[in-house]
Amino acid sequence: MGQIDDMTFTPGRITHWLLEDYEKAVAKNAESAAAEWPPPQGARPTMTEKPPEPAGAPPASRPRRRRRLTVRRARPGAPPGTLVVHAEAQATRVRVLAYGADAILEDSLPPDADFAALRGRAPVTWIQVAGLADIALIERLGAQFGIHRLVLEDVVNVHQRPKVDTFVDQVFIAFRAVAAQGGEETEQISLIVGDGYVISFHETHEDCLEPLRDRIREGKGRVRQLGADYLSYAVIDTVIDAYFPVLEAMGETIDALEDAVIARPAPAQVHDIHDLKRRLMHLRRAIWPMRDMANALIRDDVPGMSRDTRLYLRDCYDHLVQLMDIVETDRETVSALLEVYLSSLSARMNEIMKVLTIIATIFIPLGFFAGLWGMNFDGEASPFNMPELGWRYGYPAALAFMAVIAGGLLYYFRRKGWIGGLGRPPRR
Repeated sequence: MGQIDDMTFTPGRITHWLLEDYEKAVAKNAESAAAEWPPPQGARPTMTEKPPEPAGAPPASRPRRRRRLTVRRARPGAPPGTLVVHAEAQATRVRVLAYGADAILEDSLPPDADFAALRGRAPVTWIQVAGLADIALIERLGAQFGIHRLVLEDVVNVHQRPKVDTFVDQVFIAFRAVAAQGGEETEQISLIVGDGYVISFHETHEDCLEPLRDRIREGKGRVRQLGADYLSYAVIDTVIDAYFPVLEAMGETIDALEDAVIARPAPAQVHDIHDLKRRLMHLRRAIWPMRDMANALIRDDVPGMSRDTRLYLRDCYDHLVQLMDIVETDRETVSALLEVYLSSLSARMNEIMKVLTIIATIFIPLGFFAGLWGMNFDGEASPFNMPELGWRYGYPAALAFMAVIAGGLLYYFRRKGWIGGLGRPPRR
């Protein structure tokens, strides 16, 4: 693949390209350019500033609240291909990243851009649509690239099961990626892969694909030398790799909770256990169908997927199997944590009951003698009626007798190992 056709770029300047005024922008940049494309070694194009936040749009730094798995579709009876805007959809932004082996251009596009003019200008063109609030823009983009209405419906209905749909000259891929702010929350990413272009639709303005964009800008790896099918693989691979840190952090949380449950069980830990089970179920629901998606892409009948790309997709499939093994292991561990909690709680209760039983056992003989001496039979009526009541040291003698009984019982319990943990080892 050669250089990008008919493109000039001045490092440090905003280059508006592939729009209706493309010819005018090229001429203006050519007059002021002091260097020719490609730029010198070490130079990299600067991205345009992000457009101002539209009114009512949440700031990018504001964390997303956890959303329940609510499938929002068109009302019953609506025609197929009806696009419905979600109330939580973010404002739509479009940026494009076009590149070849020797050149790269990156820019933001206005909503009224001529997207059809992007085709064929570069060996690979990556159109990124972040935010799905502008249905009119999505419909116009779909019309200019010949995207089926049912595919657009799956794009805006962001709770799709990961899947692959093949068409004559396009492949539609939908899957879930971890959110950019971390955690186990996921968002849907949809890819339209065609001849020389990839169109990606993202729920939010930030995603986990920035490392891939940096690789393209810096020319690392093979992505700049290969086609759009390899770019789609690179997107999927980056998304899959982003799951590993999430599961590693969750595994550390599970280990810490397991130690706490064994050391000192507390009622609040039950809520933590159920929360971990819910989070793991959420991740499993996102990862499990991606195995079928990767397996479908490996097949020979997927248009546009070269043999080399299918080999890389096999590696994605292996990583997904590894992720599922981790998720299943963590789920079994968390499920066992509840049993460990109940066992630890039962053991602690048994320990308390043992102490109370020992105390009660010690006081049984003491209570017997106290009750015996408390009958107060008249000693003058008969010499057999408690003669010790008349002893001068009868009361201290009774207390000493009770103390000897209590001490003897404590010594016996200790020798048996029932208290103090100093019992004799069992005989072999």
